[in-house]
Order: sequence, then C-alpha cells, then structure tokens
Amino acid sequence: MLPSPPAISPARLHKLVTLQPDPLLALELVTFTSPTTTPHPATLHSLLLRLARRRDHLPHALALLRRLPSPPSPRLLLPLLLAVLCLRRPPQLFLSTFNSLFVSGPSPLPLHPEVLIRLLGVLSSTASHFPSALHLLRLVSSRLPLPAPLVLASHNLLIEAATRSGHVAVSLSLFHRLRSLHVSPDADTYRILTQSLCRKAQVRTAATLLDEMLHRGIPADPLAYTTVLNALCRKKQLREAYRLLCLMRGRGVSPDIVHYNTVIVGMCREGRPLDACKVVGDMVDSGCTPNAATYATLVNGLCVSGLYEKAEAYLVDMVGKGLVPHFSLFHSVIKGYCGVGKVEEAAQIMTWMLDLGVTPHVESWSSVIRCVCNDEDCVEAVLLQLVTGRRHGSSTSSTLK
Repeated sequence: MLPSPPAISPARLHKLVTLQPDPLLALELVTFTSPTTTPHPATLHSLLLRLARRRDHLPHALALLRRLPSPPSPRLLLPLLLAVLCLRRPPQLFLSTFNSLFVSGPSPLPLHPEVLIRLLGVLSSTASHFPSALHLLRLVSSRLPLPAPLVLASHNLLIEAATRSGHVAVSLSLFHRLRSLHVSPDADTYRILTQSLCRKAQVRTAATLLDEMLHRGIPADPLAYTTVLNALCRKKQLREAYRLLCLMRGRGVSPDIVHYNTVIVGMCREGRPLDACKVVGDMVDSGCTPNAATYATLVNGLCVSGLYEKAEAYLVDMVGKGLVPHFSLFHSVIKGYCGVGKVEEAAQIMTWMLDLGVTPHVESWSSVIRCVCNDEDCVEAVLLQLVTGRRHGSSTSSTLK
C-alpha cells in the first residue's frame, strides 16, 4: 500500500504548480496531494487555463473543471473558452467543448448570461467565425431554457453583427426567428434593422417595419424615423417623406428639429424650396423652433431657385429670432441680387451686414462693385449708402468696445 503524501500548505502547492513548466506534471502534482491538501481555487484556475491552451491537454482541463468544489464563475469560464477558441483549429473544437460543458455533458454546468453574450460577441466580430456564432445561438436557444431577455439580447447582438457585414438576409432571418421562439422584438431590434435596410436602399421594407412597431405597441424610436426619412429623401421620394413626417405625430412621436431639417434638406436639394418653406410652417405650428441650420438650408435653396426676396425675408426672420447669419448666407443673397441687376437691394444687404457686425467676404464686395460699375445711374447712391453704412458699422462696433 502506497504511503500517504506529505501534507503541505495550499500556498506551497500553488508555488510548486506555477513553477512547473509542464501542465500535465502540475496536474499530477495536484492529484497526488489531493488526499491531504486542498488546493486554493487560484491554483486550479491557473492550471485550467494552462491546460486549455493546448488541444491535446483539453480533455484534462475539462475533467479538472468538473472536479471543482463549486460551479465555476464566469471569470473562469470566459478565459477558458476563449483560450479554446484561440487554438489554431476549426471552430468545431470550441463548439464541441461548449456543448459538452453546458448542453449534453454528464452534468451540464449552468450557463451564465455574461458568458453567452461575451462568446457571441467574440465569434460575431470575425467574419470566419460568424457561422459558428449562428450555430451557437441556435444550439442554446433550442436546447437550453433561456429567459426571454437573454434570447432577445443575443439575437440583437447577432442581428447588428450581420448588418455590419452587409448580410441583410441573415438579419431578417434572425428577426423572424425571434417570433418562432415567442419573443417580441424591442425598439433596438427595429432600429438596427431599419438602418440596415435603408443602407441597402430597401426603404419600403424599413417603412413597413416602422408600421409594425406601431401595431405591436412598441415605443417608436426617433432615430429609426430619422434614418427612414433620410433614405426616402435620398431616393427622391419626397412625397413619401413628407407623408411619414405628418404621420409621426399620430404614432406618438413628436417630430423634432432633426426630422424637420432632414426633409427640408431633401426638398431643397431637389430644387423644391417652396415645399421646404411649407415644412417650416408646419414646424412652427407644431411648436418646434427653426435653428440656424434650417434657415441656412432654406436661404441657400431659395437663392439657387432665384427667389432672392423670399430668401431675404427668411434672413430677416432669422435675425429677428436672435440668430446671426453666417456671411455666406448674406453672400448668396447679395450675389443673387447682383446677378439680376438689383444693385440697391444688394447694397442694402451689405449695409445690414455691417450693422450686424458681420464682415463681408471679398467676393461680396467684388459682386457689388462690379454691379455698380455696370449701372452708372446708381453709382453715387450706392456708394453713399455703402460708405454711410460702413461708418455706422464702425461707430457701432466702437461703441460696443
């Protein structure tokens, strides 16, 4: 009969195990001293990770894992499984290890939500491992009794990963799979899908998803509406964009400045600034105040269409609300007036700029001077107006100083 091994302290055993370069000999040392010495959990954890880094030692790591006195924590399981995943082998080894630990082993371990989410995130971050992430999700959702929030979070994670890779069909398949599992998608699910569909120019399908959110009673995501509105405007479907903007309020979403500006930019980009002015009127009626970007888009769009008087009216409205226009907005109106021969109106805008303390661009001065030189009848009046305005602007600025 073999004599009992000498009793040593757990600290001494930990030192001997960590100094042993061969993990199999370290495992033998732990096994040999087990009748008299209970190893510290840190000793077993470090030995587990060393064994998991080699494929031929993996069975010993799994056997040692089942010998732990208590169920392993996520802090141990995650490094162990990630070490298996880092082995230069096909992902099937990782999947079989996961299956033997949590699904079909002799005594399956409890699967912590943090472990599943982290593993799915690591697998889905690499294109070559993404099929393994899908297989792992199907395995756990069909064989393990997962809570609905965990099922939803794991599906959302893979839906977002698939959309990042441009696999819209896979995203939609995962979305429909949620229904088969009797789990309702949430606002994040719809937001991820609508953004992906809009990037692939499938705007009608994205709009259908927004309608589905309404029917399911899910609180609408304003960002999802912004994405669909922007996609509709880029596809020149301005009527549909304006219709969706009007329907938002009935769906419990109050359009904000971003929604309105998105439609206004789309209309001005397509040469329909008067329709954009109508949207601004709707914005004001709904209690949403236009900002500097709204006025800048409108003024530039109106000037491109030759509606300089209306552009000047919006500049006046902008200043009346306490917003100081950028010099480029003044330049657009000045250049437009000079282009149609309205020298006095252009000079008035220049005088107004100086009164507001806005320095005109050199091109603004050039446009007015060229226009004045071509119209001899109003040279004296315009120059007098500019000089008077310049002096007034200088005195105003000195007074402010």
